[in-house]
Amino acid sequence: MRTRITAVTLGTALASLLLWASSAAGHHGWAWTEEEQVEMTGTITEVYIGPPHPRLMIETEDGPWQVDLGNPRQTRNAGFVEGEAEVGDEVLVRGHRSADSDERLIKAVRATIDGKQYTFYPNRVRED
Repeated sequence: MRTRITAVTLGTALASLLLWASSAAGHHGWAWTEEEQVEMTGTITEVYIGPPHPRLMIETEDGPWQVDLGNPRQTRNAGFVEGEAEVGDEVLVRGHRSADSDERLIKAVRATIDGKQYTFYPNRVRED
């Protein structure tokens, strides 16, 4: 019986870990985004620099949007570090919106603040 309980417990723990990993990976990669690259302008209402993804919250004329930047290393390498942006700054975001039209989320390939460009995914920037 002891072996069975251990196996069940191990199985439950493994299943929980896989479920957590799949939900954590949900917005990693590009499969969740639209193919089309768009631009949007807004006013920064929140700046978060940290894992798993630094992000901006912005207010646009269509309402609030979450802007996911690169992972912490990519964001830092792009020159976007603590103090580069503040609440109230205007930002131009170029990136891919969520394929879920009910989700106000965009994965930025580039952000421009006060004339300075921060490119998080240089190989993905498309100039239309």
